[in-house]
Amino acid sequence: MEEQKRYTAEELRARFNPEGSTLRRHQLRMLDLVKELDRICRKHDIPYFLYGGTLLGAIRHNGFIPWDDDLDVALLRHDYLRLLKVLPAELPKDMVLQTNDTDPNYFFFFAKLRDRYSLLEEHCPYDQVFQERGIYIDIFPFERQRLWTHLLAEPLQGHTFKIFRTAHNRQSAMRRIRLITWVNRHITFPVLRLISRLTRGHTLTYSYGIPFHIIYDERDLFPLTTHDFEGIQLSVPRDSARILRSQYGDFMKLPDLEHVGGDHVTRLEFLDSPSLP
Repeated sequence: MEEQKRYTAEELRARFNPEGSTLRRHQLRMLDLVKELDRICRKHDIPYFLYGGTLLGAIRHNGFIPWDDDLDVALLRHDYLRLLKVLPAELPKDMVLQTNDTDPNYFFFFAKLRDRYSLLEEHCPYDQVFQERGIYIDIFPFERQRLWTHLLAEPLQGHTFKIFRTAHNRQSAMRRIRLITWVNRHITFPVLRLISRLTRGHTLTYSYGIPFHIIYDERDLFPLTTHDFEGIQLSVPRDSARILRSQYGDFMKLPDLEHVGGDHVTRLEFLDSPSLP
């Protein structure tokens, strides 16, 4: 294990994501995407916040974790639905929103904001059937619910991932996945959402259809504040330190740098024209 020491931001940049490297170009495209998202959210008064590893990067590095290759934001579900309505008309031509409605094979219950002048391949093969496959940022909805209803919902949609991974005939598998996704979206999850509303569910976690959970205390989230991220101010929870401690422990301490790296991308190509389905 590498001996723990203090590294400057410049040393970490030189080691993991120097200017001009593929990873740094990837990060800067994601930065363009989140800048546009931030602009639109500010224009329409839609609150969002950085979370997960992106929030960790903001607080510990004032930007991306140097070796990170993704970017995550989150919103409460009613704000998420408002955002999905305004994004398509607001986005520049080099960006596109990806949801169940815009891509028939997209079976995730969170949105992606995609760059159209790139093409990436990931370790997980799900994106191989998506229409848009460029660099992206993830947009996650959170909502209040009974935790048991979320735990019930997790395998109902999570099963689609197993179907995809183990499929011998991907076309046949996608027919099953689209059917399961439609039933969950239009029948099962609305029923669970109604149960939570009638029983005054108050646990704040991912919306139904996202097959894992993390619980937030709204007092740690709101009112939102801002923090420096790659030279711009982006929205973060009110008590980011408390949230990060609950997830990562001593979050300001660097991990063993011999065993870190991007978790998602296997190949990335930058294009001169928009990627096509």
